[in-house]
Amino acid sequence: MKKIIEDWLSRYFSDPEVISLVFVLLSGTILVLMFGHMLMPVIVSLIIAYLLDGFVTRLHSLGLPRSLAVAVVTLLFIALIIALIVGLLPLITDQIAQFLHQLPAMIAKGQQDLMLLPEKYPQFISQEHINGVFAYIDANMTDLGQYILTASISSVRGIIELLVYVVLVPFLVFFFLKDKQAIFQWLGSFLPEQRRLTRTVWKEVNQQIVNYIRGKIWEIILVWSVTYICFFFIGLDFAMVLALFVGLAVLIPYIGATVMVIPVALIAFFQWGADLHLVYVLGAYAVIHALDGNLLAPLLLSEVVDIHPVAIIVAILVFGGIWGFWGLVFAIPLATLLHSVLKAWTSSIRRPVPVTCEAPAHQAAEGIEAQVK
Repeated sequence: MKKIIEDWLSRYFSDPEVISLVFVLLSGTILVLMFGHMLMPVIVSLIIAYLLDGFVTRLHSLGLPRSLAVAVVTLLFIALIIALIVGLLPLITDQIAQFLHQLPAMIAKGQQDLMLLPEKYPQFISQEHINGVFAYIDANMTDLGQYILTASISSVRGIIELLVYVVLVPFLVFFFLKDKQAIFQWLGSFLPEQRRLTRTVWKEVNQQIVNYIRGKIWEIILVWSVTYICFFFIGLDFAMVLALFVGLAVLIPYIGATVMVIPVALIAFFQWGADLHLVYVLGAYAVIHALDGNLLAPLLLSEVVDIHPVAIIVAILVFGGIWGFWGLVFAIPLATLLHSVLKAWTSSIRRPVPVTCEAPAHQAAEGIEAQVK
């Protein structure tokens, strides 16, 4: 057994390039786990700068000096954030406030509609089922009230954190874009000299993640827009907020769409009851996600590494359990990173060439033929 383990370690970890790659991955993981919460503004700024660097490179290739390209892209990014805050945030917060204000009346109306279901559909729903639902709602209303109170108290802290992000993030994004090469050289001074394998993994992961993030941004915008248009014409309340969360749900494949159908169905049921409008809403939701899963996502994410659905679900469960919400959001990029690491690692292993008896037999045949001649 000891010999088997030694041979396995010698085969997979004898290459200095592999050791360098493992060192880089472990260092990054430990840094995020230990200081991720404190460095969250820096991490957010790095992600934004990573996304905006493509626009800077494009402007620089057109002849614009890099410093001027960085300034232009940063100003456009700040203008976009201000436009979203001024134009979109008031609408979303207003609908959330309306929802909280109407929540007691919606629950009361929903209870009245539920009481009528055993009369309309006695073969499917009984009065005992309805009583069980009411008991569950009453038991959880106290927890819901405490949660809302806690959220309102912590909102002051959230506002302070938001102000910190508004001030720090654009500042950090500008300098990350401006001093990109200097930062890379500084970080490279701490890395091992043998990092060819690390560069190979970074090159592949960089392209895949850029394609993934770009495709996901367009997917969120399109799903959000189409969902809002459908809900608006149907007449569903809180259409903007629901459409926003439906769009963001595409960040979590399979699970996000399944979870978001619950609040959509509840809002429609509280608004109309067991009416035909509820069928319209659920039908529109199903059609939108069918088109997203079978047409939009394959079209936008065709250049991303093809990961099996089982691997995606496992990645969501694992990284979600480790990092919570952010683990769910970045599950696919992290799975792509692991896929590229394993691919580069296994390709760098020098596998022994199997020895067969064909070559000696062939050589022996040639020797006999030469003697005969």
